[in-house]
Parts: sequence; C-alpha cells; structure tokens
Amino acid sequence: MSIAAKFEIEYLQYLDAEGKQVRKDLPAFAKDLDHMVELYKLMLSTRVFDAKSVALQRTGKLGTYASCLGHEAAHVGIGSAMKPEDVFAPSYREYGAQLYRGVQPREVYMYWGGDERGNDYQKEPARHDFAWSVPIATQCLHAAGSALAFKIRGEKRVAVCTIGDGGSSKGDFYGAINIAGAQNLPLVAVIVNNQWAISVPRKIQSGAPTLAQKGIAAGLYCIQVDGNDIIAVRKAMEDALERARNGEGGSVLELVTYRLGDHTTADDARRYRGEQEVKDAWAKEPMKRLRNWLVDKGVWDDAKEEAWKAECDEWMDNEVNAYLETKTQPVTAMFDYTFAEVPADLAKQRDYVLSLETKGH
Repeated sequence: MSIAAKFEIEYLQYLDAEGKQVRKDLPAFAKDLDHMVELYKLMLSTRVFDAKSVALQRTGKLGTYASCLGHEAAHVGIGSAMKPEDVFAPSYREYGAQLYRGVQPREVYMYWGGDERGNDYQKEPARHDFAWSVPIATQCLHAAGSALAFKIRGEKRVAVCTIGDGGSSKGDFYGAINIAGAQNLPLVAVIVNNQWAISVPRKIQSGAPTLAQKGIAAGLYCIQVDGNDIIAVRKAMEDALERARNGEGGSVLELVTYRLGDHTTADDARRYRGEQEVKDAWAKEPMKRLRNWLVDKGVWDDAKEEAWKAECDEWMDNEVNAYLETKTQPVTAMFDYTFAEVPADLAKQRDYVLSLETKGH
C-alpha cells in the first residue's frame, strides 16, 4: 500500500516546570533580560488583576467573571508577539494579551459589570481589536474575515483568534481554519488548551492525540506548545505571525496549560475534578517557572516582587475606583443603539420606560 501523506506535530518548550532551560537555542527576545522582566511583570499584573476581579464579583460589584488564573504565560505570550497593526479576536478570558495591547482594567470591569461601553477600548492598538466574544468560537470567523480583508487589500497584517480546547470542537472554528487554508489567509488560530471545557475534560473532548493537528486537514502549519512557558509561546507566535505576514499561510497553535480556577465565578470546579489534579497543575504553573529562571539570571528577587505587587495593587485600586465612579447609561440606551431607525413598537416601549422614569419608578 502506498502512502498519500505523512504528518507530525512538533512540541516546543524552553523552560521546564522548575524554570530550568531544556534547550540552549534561546530566541533573540529571551536574551534581552530587561524585556523578559517586563513580560514577567505583566504576567504578575494580570494575576493581581484577576484576584481583584474575583473579589469584586464576590462582593456584588461585578457580574459573572471568567478567571484567567494559570493562563498568564499563554496570554501575555500571544499579545507580546503581535504587532500593533495586527488584529486580535479574543474569547472571554485573554486579559493578559489585551492588557499588553492597551485594554484598561476598568474596561474589563465595565464589561463584566454589565456595561457594554467596556467593549469600546480607548487605547491603541486595542482600539481596532474585536470585542469579547462569549458565544463559543464565533470570534474565529471574525478573525478569518479580517484575514481575508487583509489579503484583498494587500496589507501585511495578521488576524489572531483564541479559542479553548472545547471551543475547538465547534463548527465555527473548523470553518475559520478551513477558509484560511483554502485561501492562504494570514490567520493564526490559537487553541488555549486548559484541559477543561467547563466540566468536560480534554480526554473526552477529542480522540486526537493533539488538538494542534486539527489544522492539518485545513492545510495549515500546526504546532503544540508548552503553554506555561512564555518563551515557547512567544517564539511559536512570532514564527506563525511572520509566516502569515509573508504570505506563507496560516497556523494552528495549541498552547497546553491548565485552568487553575473555576471556569467562571458561577462555576464550582470541585464538583467535577479532583484535588490532586489541581495540586499537580500548580506545580507546573507559569509564574513560578519564569520567576525561577529570572532569579537564576540575577535580574529578579523577592524585594522586586513585593515592590511590583504593591504597584499593581495601587494600579488596580485606581482602575476599580474609575469603574465604580463611571456613571451608568440612561435606560434608553437599550433602545438607542439597536437600530439606525427605531421601529414603532420599540419607540413605544422607549416612551413607556421614559414615563416610568419620570414618575420615579
């Protein structure tokens, strides 16, 4: 029997769980220790932000919130590799990437507090990125459409989308990567494999040995990466972005990490996963390995850690205050931004709501 084709999936890792280098060919950015310290500081900022967000939800100041605990290397690695002119189509927990690209914590708080103005990012380059996407995998199609526009216009820009391990089973994801392969689009689709799609474990989510290989059928470059190793994430992203920018096609990256917290604040993960599994995952978490590596290089220590945490606390307190002091929108906003011309039935409802407000209801 002849063989029509053969495939293999490369696995990329530079730092092991203890922060020891497992290969000597560090990429150029990793040799810049000042830059690596800045990446670690953003990862730490993201973790402080996440803890503050959960506390806000628990005290009734936010609605349901999706934690990013454990995803810091994956998300900061994605954001730091992108160029300002690229476009990011996130799902709903990639805060590290968004903070790198200029999204303000107060905007995240507004969004999870029920105010859609949080999606109106005020700073570049986030201002031209997509809003958070709670419907699973629809953002992948948005990114593919952007990539097609970039190709038609002849722009050297790349569209990046993120999706979870569970979301990679959705038809929207497959449709996005299929058109990217068929049309040679500058799309980088990143599967952030945190092992749990709410209560569905990775082991029964797909029979494939890797999730990265889902891109093979679409004709895309595929790689699996240690998602707790920011050097590996950043390197894989840089390579994928460069290929796409040069007209060499799209990629599917699988970042293998772990969701250390609940799926959202409405979830209790203790109901479906064991204590030992989570304990084992904490031993591999991303902050420890990069901190150990930086300490070994002599550019980070406990004093710097505590000083930066204090700065983060002050930053987040200011952002929380800015969020809490934001005036709520008028009740008519729910009618004013749905149609260019408000239909008669909605206009009638709008008038009725206004009458209730006037009466003090």
